[in-house]
Amino acid sequence: MLENIQPAVKKETGRVMAITGVGVILMWIVFAALHFSMPGKVPLDYTVFLGGIAGGIVAVLNFFFMGLAVQKAAAATDEDAARMRIKASYSQRMLLQMLWVIVAIVAPCFHFVAGIVPLLFPGTGIKIVGIFHNKKQEGKN
Repeated sequence: MLENIQPAVKKETGRVMAITGVGVILMWIVFAALHFSMPGKVPLDYTVFLGGIAGGIVAVLNFFFMGLAVQKAAAATDEDAARMRIKASYSQRMLLQMLWVIVAIVAPCFHFVAGIVPLLFPGTGIKIVGIFHNKKQEGKN
């Protein structure tokens, strides 16, 4: 299965994995700082770490599945079929994320904030990297 994945999808998924990993670690640092300043209100236990790991995995999987859908849609010869594939992928990925949000809220082994916040890291990280990349390009010109 992995041999049919285009190198660009692998490369970008790796970048998103790194961005999400950094985001999760920064989130844990914020949890730690808040815990030490308000120990009764903000926990720093296994639920925070488990939520961050699982949320990060869901976020990276979402991006990876999007990359696979785009790859398959780009290879399609029928434009309507490609459009339908992208729409179906979007719906399935949103369902996956919504199911994760429900699990993160309901399951006592996950801290719900630590589980949900990592879903924001890929998009935010890509935008931040893009801003710095554009600034770097402007400096070269």
